[in-house]
Amino acid sequence: MPIRLRGLLAGLAVPLLLWAFLPLVSSGQTPTGNSATLQGKIESKRAELSAKLSKEGVLSSDVAGFSDKINKLNSRIDKLQKRQSDLQADLDRKRSELQAIQADLRKERRRLVSLRARLVEGRAVLAQRLVAMYQTQPPDLMTVMLDSKGFAELLERGEYLQRIESQDQRIITTVTTAKADATATAARLDKLELRQQRATAGVLTKRNEVASVKRPLLASQNAFRDARRGKNRLLSRVREDRKETQADLALLEKASAKVTGQLQGNAPIQPIKGGDGPWIWPVTGPITSTFGPRWGRLHAGIDISAAGGTPIRAVANGRVVLLQSTAQSGGYGNYTCLQHTGSLASCYAHQIRFGTSNGATVSKGQVIGYVGNTGNSFGDHLHFEARVNGTPVNPFNYL
Repeated sequence: MPIRLRGLLAGLAVPLLLWAFLPLVSSGQTPTGNSATLQGKIESKRAELSAKLSKEGVLSSDVAGFSDKINKLNSRIDKLQKRQSDLQADLDRKRSELQAIQADLRKERRRLVSLRARLVEGRAVLAQRLVAMYQTQPPDLMTVMLDSKGFAELLERGEYLQRIESQDQRIITTVTTAKADATATAARLDKLELRQQRATAGVLTKRNEVASVKRPLLASQNAFRDARRGKNRLLSRVREDRKETQADLALLEKASAKVTGQLQGNAPIQPIKGGDGPWIWPVTGPITSTFGPRWGRLHAGIDISAAGGTPIRAVANGRVVLLQSTAQSGGYGNYTCLQHTGSLASCYAHQIRFGTSNGATVSKGQVIGYVGNTGNSFGDHLHFEARVNGTPVNPFNYL
């Protein structure tokens, strides 16, 4: 709807409602009857608003419940996240161990290849030497001594035999050592491979543990968040619907106040005594809400419908002990409290402006403020309270 058209309709809403319920002399309807009809619509709209506020409260409670569950789940996830960090550190250590083992394996494999090459070479040399010894039948010491032409040649031939014997011994030692080293290296490699398998199994176990712990928690968290989003969407729709109902109620109450002003005429409203109690009425008008439970909580006073700007009278002699603006009192709007005795006080809310000052002494019937629509209010009216030692009590006990 265009903004200008919406504003025009909003401006016409109250006059149209007022026109609908003003007395029609030609039709024979009385002002009282029309006012009663409008009041009936107001009560019906208030009942509708009460039901919507109740539903809104339930949805808000549901949203808060899901938020609480999500917070508790977040707490568990935080603890598991810490455990996951510990597991990740363990995984990192396992990976480092694996890398070190693999480096050792590569080193030992290279060494084993070298040993095997040396063993093959040694075996080949030894085989050649054995063949040569078999074919030549090396001379014994006696033959060398008898065939020698002199002592010097004997020494040379003796040294030659010793070198041949030493070379044969080195070949045999090399082959034996290489074979033993190859056997030991193979055993070490078996142990390293077993360690590698165990480390790998440990890594996989830790990974599976992390996954199995996190998976259901994340699923629950997502489920709670989805449920909360659904409740929030429904809550938003209910709130919008409730705001529309409040706006309708405000229009009806404003129309009712104007009807009341039409019925009362232009004569100033005089305070009257409501019964045998010690207090007079602060304003004259219909009671639109009584003391007691309302919308799931205590309505701490009575609501008296009156046109905006209607003078508010002190119900009894007293002293102003509380004078708060809307910014200070919040939902009460402009709010005044009078202390009448040591324990008894009266309070006046939603004033359009004050008619007294804090600490002032007032007398019964004195104007202390004017009816308005400040704070949490749906239309011009006076919210009036009686309090004993600060606790709200039913004002009808004193009017």
